Amino acid sequence: MPSPAAGEGPPSLESHPLCCPHRGPGGVRVDSATPRHGAQRGAPDHATGVVAGLRDRALEHAGVAAALLDPSVDVPTILWANASFERLTGHDPAAVVGLPLSVLEAEGGTPLDVEALHAAMSPTAAGTPVTWRMLNVRADGGQIWCEYTLSQVRDEDGAVEAWLVLLSDVSGQVRDVASRAQTSRRLGTAEIVLEVVSGVSRLLNDMEYPFVLRDISAAYSRGVVAWGGFFLDENGLRYSEGVPAAVLSRPRRGQPATDALGDAQVEGESAAAPTGPTTFIDPLRELVEGFVDGPLDFPLSTGYPAGSDAAYVAEQVRERAGLTEADGDGPLVPVARVVGIPGRRSVLGLFVSLPAVDSIEPATSAKLVRALVDRVAVGIDTLRLHTREHQLAETLQRSMLPEQVEVTGLDVWTYYAPTSDDAQIGGDWYDIVQIDDEVVGLVIGDVAGHDIEAAATMGQLRSVVRSYAFELATPGPVLERVDHLVAGMRVQRSASLVYATLRRTTGALTARDGRERTDGERPLRWRLEYTRAGHLPPLLVRRGAVTPLDGAAGALVGFGSRARSTAATTLEPGDTLLFYTDGLIERRDRPLRAGLAALTEVASSITATDAAGIGEDLLARLAEAAEDDVAVVVVRVPDPERDALAPAVSPRSRRWLLPSEPASIGRARHAVLRTCQAWELADVSSAELVVSELVANGVLHGWGHIALRLFDTGDGLRIEVEDSNPSPPVTTDGHANRLGGYGMQIVERLADWGWRPSGTGKLVWAKVRPVPVRRPQTTQTTQTTQTT
Repeated sequence: MPSPAAGEGPPSLESHPLCCPHRGPGGVRVDSATPRHGAQRGAPDHATGVVAGLRDRALEHAGVAAALLDPSVDVPTILWANASFERLTGHDPAAVVGLPLSVLEAEGGTPLDVEALHAAMSPTAAGTPVTWRMLNVRADGGQIWCEYTLSQVRDEDGAVEAWLVLLSDVSGQVRDVASRAQTSRRLGTAEIVLEVVSGVSRLLNDMEYPFVLRDISAAYSRGVVAWGGFFLDENGLRYSEGVPAAVLSRPRRGQPATDALGDAQVEGESAAAPTGPTTFIDPLRELVEGFVDGPLDFPLSTGYPAGSDAAYVAEQVRERAGLTEADGDGPLVPVARVVGIPGRRSVLGLFVSLPAVDSIEPATSAKLVRALVDRVAVGIDTLRLHTREHQLAETLQRSMLPEQVEVTGLDVWTYYAPTSDDAQIGGDWYDIVQIDDEVVGLVIGDVAGHDIEAAATMGQLRSVVRSYAFELATPGPVLERVDHLVAGMRVQRSASLVYATLRRTTGALTARDGRERTDGERPLRWRLEYTRAGHLPPLLVRRGAVTPLDGAAGALVGFGSRARSTAATTLEPGDTLLFYTDGLIERRDRPLRAGLAALTEVASSITATDAAGIGEDLLARLAEAAEDDVAVVVVRVPDPERDALAPAVSPRSRRWLLPSEPASIGRARHAVLRTCQAWELADVSSAELVVSELVANGVLHGWGHIALRLFDTGDGLRIEVEDSNPSPPVTTDGHANRLGGYGMQIVERLADWGWRPSGTGKLVWAKVRPVPVRRPQTTQTTQTTQTT
């Protein structure tokens, strides 16, 4: 098709072959068009020619870019374009005649959907105009957004002769829409950030929550990252849902992979020597050790050496993020972003994440992840400091609370519960001193306050009382010496206490039949001497009658200006002494006198015949909502003759707080033995064996105090042992290099058992299975012998 000569301007509609009225059925029949603006059918031909000329000039000089397209080819070609087309696109109308419309497409833009246009503009279609937007390239290389409106041009017979397309510049509108979309995205990002930061802030306030890291990762996975997880360094990176105790309480560096005997520290794994040198440099270990700075991109490959941190993390991320079917090697292997968690002195671990798709911008996501790991690092370090303070306070408390001593001829039970959850220490304390074979000293006291200073004062008083108790035999003079020393030490905290001694006597008792009762060489009576320094009076319970031991009263410790007196009484078999602190009876909604009356009423109704049962009854009725530290010491003189006949009704539960030391194993067995006797439970041997193994596990693998609880369920004895190690017990086939390791197997054979997380550690429970009673069998041999 020839192009017009330069300078001639765009061709007119009449000069184009397809637009000539004498070009056959494919041409545009302008002379036979319906007359407009009052022209009537049958008007002179020159009128029609005038209208056609007006139409040509109107289209040519219209302010809207227009072009006629040839629809007979796959990609419509340009037949004609007006002057506005040139002003819009920069293309000479004569130069684009015969070129496809796609010549206007900009590189990188959405291509022209030719098939959709042909379908919409087909002769059988309704002919409704079609509108779309496309990024165009101008003749000078610039880009503009144009809106296209395409309609059909039909002849007088209704056949489609051409397509008319109108173009308008909508770049401003597109920019406005893009700006609004960007603003909307920013608002959406702000909402996501606000929601995530708010949720994470709440979680960071409770770093002791066992699943705090899991929930933080889940919060970030809702818009910031596609998936995220924490891997803390516990002698190797481990996926962590919470902050493990190992990260808080033990140093990270310098720990061997085995213990002193060569056993693996991780239960269930064997300690094996390295198979040989390796040249693999673990990128994650390099980041943890501080040899490289993060963040780094970490391919989740399946080809890392077994046992390396990289292999473990890659496997965990692929499994937890649902990428097990993804490529394990090659260019399509998934890549994670790894950021170190900077502690005060070392890297605590890593935060591994997968980038989110169609979410917030990568730069914003990276900033949020960086802020997250910094805040988590501060939280872990703060929790570590609090844990150390807790361990210090617990160690101090453990050093002041005495062992659960066994006193021959007496049944003794002790209980202590601080009201402060932060440091787990308070001002109440008790002590039991075996002064010699015949004398036992009992102390219970209360120091004002619930902090380390109160505990330090408690420790000083305990040491002073202990030292003078071994030097002086009478309670009054002991307390006088304590007064002088405390006044000289200028102790800032006030304190109250009761100091008492129990001495065996040789006096005989009268039995029910009036005869003299003796028990061989062992005396059956105890002489009690006591003195009080501003403390509540102990109670003496004898056959349901309660007597307050309110003698020998005096001022608080260190304020005694007069000589301390000593009161005395005699204890008989069946008598019970109750020593307690004000936390047992004091409440905000009642006076102290009313609390003491309630204690007296409860004590008079107790029928339990063991000290632990009496203590449990007191706690069940009085200490359910304690508002202060509670310390209780129950001392009972056993009376085998009456105890066997008197009906005992007491709570079917017992509790003890034992120090984490080997001697606690024997004390736990003794506690189970006495409890089973009080509850008349059979098969004590199985219960003793189970409690020995559970307490031994707590002593060997836990730390802090060990809480022992016993419950009579009606169909068996339930044993609960709680310690501060959150790691669950594991059934093993023994240790590789030493005896032992079969404890939980023994428990499995004798009881149903399980475990659950507790406040700071774990609780392991076991329900002892009842053993069927074997009936005695009379053998034939015995019968034959008797016959013979």
